Amino acid sequence: MKNAFLIPHCWAWVFLLFTAHPSGSMEFVFKGKQYSFQALRAVTYAVAGGADIGEVLNTVYRIQEGADESWFREWNQTAEQRKKAGEAFLVRGRNISARQEFFRAANYYRTAEFFLHTNPEDPRIVTVSKKGRDCFIKAAQLAEHPIQPVEIPFEGASLPGYFCLVDNSGAERPLLIVHSGFDGTAEELYFSTACFAVERGYNVLLFEGPGQGRVIREQGLPFRPNWETVVTPVVEYALSRKEVDPKRMALMGISFGGYLAPRAVAFEKRIKVCIANGGVYDFHLAAHLTPEEEQDLDTPEGAEGIDKAMYGTMQTDPSFRWSIANGLFTFHAQSPSEWLKMTRPYTMKDVASQIACPMLVVDSEGDAEMPGQAMKLFEALECPKDYMLFTREEGAEEHCQMGALSISNARILDWLDEKLTNAAPAKPSL
Repeated sequence: MKNAFLIPHCWAWVFLLFTAHPSGSMEFVFKGKQYSFQALRAVTYAVAGGADIGEVLNTVYRIQEGADESWFREWNQTAEQRKKAGEAFLVRGRNISARQEFFRAANYYRTAEFFLHTNPEDPRIVTVSKKGRDCFIKAAQLAEHPIQPVEIPFEGASLPGYFCLVDNSGAERPLLIVHSGFDGTAEELYFSTACFAVERGYNVLLFEGPGQGRVIREQGLPFRPNWETVVTPVVEYALSRKEVDPKRMALMGISFGGYLAPRAVAFEKRIKVCIANGGVYDFHLAAHLTPEEEQDLDTPEGAEGIDKAMYGTMQTDPSFRWSIANGLFTFHAQSPSEWLKMTRPYTMKDVASQIACPMLVVDSEGDAEMPGQAMKLFEALECPKDYMLFTREEGAEEHCQMGALSISNARILDWLDEKLTNAAPAKPSL
């Protein structure tokens, strides 16, 4: 009888934890949580040049809710239209218009690919992601400030990213390093964060690590809990650039990156400031499993029952289907139960006290993915720290403040300005 209780308890948790749109939040066009949140996510980047509201609404109104192929088809069609428009403008020498089209196409291709991970062998995962990346690079070449594609040496291979500069002067400036979490890309980070930070005088280094973006799709490297092994090579690369002030380097992790970034700075001490948006204390603990239930997860009978229940729910619930599929895809897990077990090492329990740099832990009032986790991380920290809550009253209560990028970046970057202003600048470059 224990397993009869365990199975629904576990998959209900996973649905809550890894579905990006939390219960009780705003609906945007769709009733389903994941479809609604992803539509909101796409349109949010309009404030940063990554979308146009009419294009997004025209696209989502054509989609049959819950039909992943319909989602792909309509977003891919919109992305193709914008790509062709960009190419036409480019031929005519209309570089500003071309740049705008290519940026939007990049975001739309990313959105189109989102629900394809149910079949990790689907060739469109790679081809569509490449199209989005190619469009972003074409836009970057036409940008008002330098956006340089980079390859960061990493364990015999490389991590892809972008070095976003304030200008071509070569001047030494504070650096903000940013990575995403469970399902983001480096290109998306430009719209969510980099374009705002560059305006304030920061150089910004965006990158994808194992489990993310091109690294999982083309190199096949899954997530790892010891994220410092990822961030340290990124820091080494950053320090090789003359445009980086080594005394003013910050790291920001977004979404699941709210675990990854704090974990990294516990060991990589050259980072001077860290931001977790939102904070994650223990990726597995959010399941609230009893010791007995944890034991059931480790038995063949218990694991088989969990898998059967989860696979059944995936057939009928699009949000749950994506959540599990993306977990299997990015962790290289062979089954849902194996994936649950693989989340166990992702904890700050014995690590948070080792962080020395100032930390900002960000939380969102309507984000029910891991309620209480941001505060739990904040309370475990022994370093200089601040807690920042975004509220419904501000219209910024969604996961990672989707729908409210302007207010989110204003408050977070104001905090960063204060912290890095107090850090002694390095000598100016000659």
